[in-house]
Amino acid sequence: MIPPKPPSRPDKVSLLTYLRLFRLDILSAQPTRLYRAWMAEFRTPFFRSYLVNDPALVNRVLVERPEDFPKSNRISEGLKPLLGKSVFLTNGDDWRRQRRIIDPAFAGGRLRDTFPAMLAAGKAAVARLPEGTVEVEAAMSHAAADVIFRTLFSIPIEHELANAVFKEFRTYQRTQPLLNLAAFLPLPRWMPRFHRRATKRSATAIRGLITRLTEDRADLIASGKAPDDLASKIMTTADPQTGERFETSEMVDQVAIFFLAGHETSASALSWSLYLLSMFPSVQERVAAEAMSLPEDPMFSDLSKLRFTRDVFRETLRLYPPVPMMVRQNTLTEEMRQRSIAPGAQIVLSAWHLHRHERFWADPDAFDPDRWSREENKVCARDAYLPFSSGPRVCTGAGFAMVEGPLLLALLVRHFRFDLVLEKTPQPVAHLTVRAKDGIWLKISRR
Repeated sequence: MIPPKPPSRPDKVSLLTYLRLFRLDILSAQPTRLYRAWMAEFRTPFFRSYLVNDPALVNRVLVERPEDFPKSNRISEGLKPLLGKSVFLTNGDDWRRQRRIIDPAFAGGRLRDTFPAMLAAGKAAVARLPEGTVEVEAAMSHAAADVIFRTLFSIPIEHELANAVFKEFRTYQRTQPLLNLAAFLPLPRWMPRFHRRATKRSATAIRGLITRLTEDRADLIASGKAPDDLASKIMTTADPQTGERFETSEMVDQVAIFFLAGHETSASALSWSLYLLSMFPSVQERVAAEAMSLPEDPMFSDLSKLRFTRDVFRETLRLYPPVPMMVRQNTLTEEMRQRSIAPGAQIVLSAWHLHRHERFWADPDAFDPDRWSREENKVCARDAYLPFSSGPRVCTGAGFAMVEGPLLLALLVRHFRFDLVLEKTPQPVAHLTVRAKDGIWLKISRR
């Protein structure tokens, strides 16, 4: 069996058709040829866009010269009502300052410190999960949000404010298109950005709730009673160059992206992992065997026993990268594959297409966790695998995610068996992350 992927559009369609498809789902808006192309150009009346699959060019953009390829302001427009000036959207000096404050909270030893909170969230997910036919995306969203709140603020998802943020965020997801009109039109800065009223209202509500959490934590820090979690670490870390710390409004921006990135992406990866294990029962039993080898209350060091489970999670990230595309813009004239690229073009780096590229991967659409232990895969893993981006802007939470994902997957499979619902094959679509159009439905039974 081959895991599902979106249908591709014909090679040539009108601009109007492309924009309509793109707003609905960026994956099915792309032609099949991108799975074998080194580079492709897309033209609009207002800007040029280039999808780049050439590893040397990807490396140029992300690793060698990231300052010359900042984040695209066009893509940022739709997320600003929620994320403000978070580290996900900023460039240049603002971004460097933010990373200097944030990165220490996610440094090596801190992952070990967050492990008990992750484990508690995983056990809570096991306790909540019902038997029967279940839509697992909703369940995994709940579990991933619980991880974020426990590790960030030392509160479970059941906490009043945490639960309110989670519920309001689900409302936000239903109103937020991937791109708003400002992404396609050359609007001056003074002109309104055409955000939907419901999107702005929901973003304001989420930021209000996060502000309350942040202000409460600031009071605990001032009184010396704050727990030693990620929020405390970030709020008490001074920029080593300036000595400045985040103001409350800045911390709200960062918490918003931690929740969006940490909760949305993890929920996507866990849901697709469970679906793939349902498709391949023999793989699921190998994961269950590894999970059974863990003690009832595993320690951080016990994660080394989950080697195959980790490879299953890595393979899921290959087939269903939660963030399917990254967009940069060039500040200088660039020569790319014998084309001159004028400044201001959109440079699209598509993890979705790189991870399934016919020139890199053997059986690119197949689910094969064992590929990660084969020598032949090392080049692919280096040149065509970007689930967390690369270079200086690599996802701060990449290490966090690679602990959380295999741990929760092992805990769930140790206690439950997951089977397909044959009449409900999920269709991948990309909005904020890669999700299933009508959810992922599985039959769940206790082992």
